[in-house]
Amino acid sequence: MGNTKQNTYEGFTAEERAAMKDHAKEQKASARRSSRADKAALAEQDVLAKIAEMQDSDRVMAERVHAVVTASAPDLAPKLWYGMPAYALDGKLICFFQSAAKFKARYATLGFSDNANLDEGNMWAAGFALSEVTPEVEERIAALVKQAVS
Repeated sequence: MGNTKQNTYEGFTAEERAAMKDHAKEQKASARRSSRADKAALAEQDVLAKIAEMQDSDRVMAERVHAVVTASAPDLAPKLWYGMPAYALDGKLICFFQSAAKFKARYATLGFSDNANLDEGNMWAAGFALSEVTPEVEERIAALVKQAVS
């Protein structure tokens, strides 16, 4: 048995494990809430609280993204998704904000799920790096979110 390659599965990173734990907490909290209106109000409070916990630049960008998404597509419901601010339509995830600090990344990300109507030929972007949310970036986010729910 000469040259056998060893598979060294390192498992999930600490950040990934933390995100999964956040998701489990979110699911439990959602199940405990009573009415649909209560769930929606508390879910938005959870999103705003999560944004408030973020580091300075991530927090500023997440606040702007939240404002743009909720203004551009009022039918989207804010919710937490793996500890990140996210927005869903009829319970299906459409988009989310991932802070740079959460996964020790160089930039924050605005991501879209496969439920978003962003299809453009045979290939299209499903995630966008954010280093700053300028008025031009806000316009682009608004256009993407409107397209995603159309």
